[in-house]
Amino acid sequence: TKAISASPGAAVGEVVFDSATAVAGAERGEHVILVRRETNPDDLPGMIAAQGVLTSRGGKTSHAAVVARGMGKTCVCGAEELNVDTRAKKFTAPGGVVVSEGDVISIDGTSGAVYLGEIPVVASNVVQYFEGTLAPDNDELVAAVHRIMTHADEGRRLGVHANADNGPDCARARRFGATGVGLVRTEHMFLGERRQLVERLILAGTDEQRQAALDALEPLQRGDFEEILEAMDGYPVTIRLIDPPLHEFLPDLTDLSVKVALAGDDATEHDRQLLEAVRRLHEQNPMLGLRGVRLVLLIPGLLDMQVRAIAAAAAELTKAGRAPRPEIMIPLTATVQEMEISRERAEKVLQAVAAETGVHDEIPIGTMIEVPRAALTAGEIARSAEFFSFGTNDLTQMTWGFSRDDVEGAFFSPYIDMGIFGVSPFETIDADGVGRLVRIATEEGRATRPGLHIGVCGEHGGDPASVWFFNEVGLDYVSCSPFRVPIARLEAGRAAIVSAGSDTR
Repeated sequence: TKAISASPGAAVGEVVFDSATAVAGAERGEHVILVRRETNPDDLPGMIAAQGVLTSRGGKTSHAAVVARGMGKTCVCGAEELNVDTRAKKFTAPGGVVVSEGDVISIDGTSGAVYLGEIPVVASNVVQYFEGTLAPDNDELVAAVHRIMTHADEGRRLGVHANADNGPDCARARRFGATGVGLVRTEHMFLGERRQLVERLILAGTDEQRQAALDALEPLQRGDFEEILEAMDGYPVTIRLIDPPLHEFLPDLTDLSVKVALAGDDATEHDRQLLEAVRRLHEQNPMLGLRGVRLVLLIPGLLDMQVRAIAAAAAELTKAGRAPRPEIMIPLTATVQEMEISRERAEKVLQAVAAETGVHDEIPIGTMIEVPRAALTAGEIARSAEFFSFGTNDLTQMTWGFSRDDVEGAFFSPYIDMGIFGVSPFETIDADGVGRLVRIATEEGRATRPGLHIGVCGEHGGDPASVWFFNEVGLDYVSCSPFRVPIARLEAGRAAIVSAGSDTR
């Protein structure tokens, strides 16, 4: 079959249908391909272990695609022709071909093609050059890439940062030429065994129980931030406070309901409490619900815990002679009041940490512009925000009124055929609509706060055509997955040279 080319490269391996099997297979030295209808944060260990990821739903900005690109993992999404049955551990392809767990498939993340059986793959010399394991003079192609990248870096105006959530990703981003991190997604730090601590936070019935859960999370967060800030020593690191709705950290409502129903009177008290919490937090459209700044304002202590962990990590590194440069980003703000309240709380925590440690690091506080209203009232929000970062994935969803996880495979191809889209607005910025909001927010934000530092951290930051648009609008930097950093560097250089009217040869 052929589907959406979500993350480039090629991968071959045995089919597995769950994260645990993928991890176990990788530990035995096997090459595996993780096949899912769609992935979620629980699948992260399996995605790390697998050679590649194949999903029957989602598009280029789905969870699978974004995470895979960040790891440089091959990924094909939206293979709607495949009927994936994870319980039976098989999928059915066009023509009635049945592929069972253990069968070998090959996927091409550049073309979106999926093949039955093994197709030989060859490692990329260019990727090895960017990883620093191959010298620039290794061969003619690598030498040419080195020359053009040097030329691009000398000519570009835009900074190029990376979206990275841990130390190794930050180190890779630096090798690929990133000069900062434009997005650290702190929610990725609450997965795995830490999910139990988030459950405790959600189920807390008293202030003491809630604070105990936060106290358990804080040192873990602080350690993560120390690792990231140390890896990006001397470069800015924009850390976004927790953004997704809380239900993403809890079991699926249907699965948990069935589990409790089947257990009947034997159901544990924990499962009953968990089900009650899942029902209470269930939303018809979580993307538009209790998330982002709404979470940190309504859950006592959550903002304080994260800000304290950031400040304490920076202070520790400063004492050790390092040069940490964290920035705190408030997500999903839609009003200046949200920003003002968040800023006031954060500043109190920063002052307290400075008093405790004796270290007075300058930590800017800004916001992520991902709601249309925020873009249209950016002049007001800039009164309380020291920087803007456009989250163009959500801004595109909310401007167009469709979900990136549902619509790309459903009707984008017919829309392109009919000429409604030239290209998916999740792949290349919609300059006339979403781009106009970016332009308005940039102009009005800087009218209020001259010199306002502005970047973009949506996946558009690594798209060539979008990079040219952001350069023209006057943004200061783009941020993208580490493996897309070289593309952004190249296109930022080309955009600058062309806009200056220079010889592009």
